[in-house]
Amino acid sequence: MTAPAQVAYDDVLRVWREADGIPQIEHAWLFDHLMPLGGDPNGPTFEGWTLLCALAAQTERLRLGVMVTSNRFRPPAMLAKIATTVDAVSGGRLEFGIGAGSRPGVPVARREYAAHGFPFHDAAHAVGSLAEACTIIRRLWTEPVPFDFQGHYHRLSGAFCGPKPVQRPHPPILIGGQATPTLRVVAKHADRWNMPGGSIDKAIERSAMLDRLCDEIGRNPAEITRSIVLPVSYDRPRHTRHTIRAALDGGFSHIVLGLGAPYPTGVARWVADSVIVPLSDTITAP
Repeated sequence: MTAPAQVAYDDVLRVWREADGIPQIEHAWLFDHLMPLGGDPNGPTFEGWTLLCALAAQTERLRLGVMVTSNRFRPPAMLAKIATTVDAVSGGRLEFGIGAGSRPGVPVARREYAAHGFPFHDAAHAVGSLAEACTIIRRLWTEPVPFDFQGHYHRLSGAFCGPKPVQRPHPPILIGGQATPTLRVVAKHADRWNMPGGSIDKAIERSAMLDRLCDEIGRNPAEITRSIVLPVSYDRPRHTRHTIRAALDGGFSHIVLGLGAPYPTGVARWVADSVIVPLSDTITAP
């Protein structure tokens, strides 16, 4: 994962092109913020989906996505169209990540809403809107004729998405978040669930909650892949491997390794050789 903030386009492109040629790295991610979360508050930040489409055109193998799209930024029908375009440009490699949006208690993230003229509703509104958005997007990707949708948060007339995504029935839907209301949306709509950081113990506790919520609606919890974002330490690769091992032992099989900027030369190869390969050797050893 390369957060597209405090970096240049060429920096991100360099890492993604390198990673595209390394089989041990299976997927690559951006984030969806419009202003930096750290460093110079007025530093550069690229829009996630535009950048993702450019990177899709410059790579051939990596699965790719935004970890995760803020449902607060784009109407769901427009987002469905954007995502379909990226899936087409990538040849069917999109992983569709979405979430409710920034939490009210994170001021450094919340400022981007006022700065771009977006309303910032409370958490209940955000989660309710997310649930409807997931329904709308899935229908747009799969239904062959226009439809109307009259929800509490979204209303569409004659909604239709053409072309459909390359992936059928649709790209995998990954929902990020850890609050119980969001996990209810995950239980109903997600193919993957991402735990956005925090301790491994907390992630395991939230995963167990997701299991219970799936049981409540009669869904097999095993249908939802568990994903987690873990930071990479350039100075302490052994520590990074230990954290990944704990996540794997906790049931998280989809590991997103967050790279800190500036990116060292050859960082993707370094991650493969210093983190992934040694860890894989310990997993496969008899």
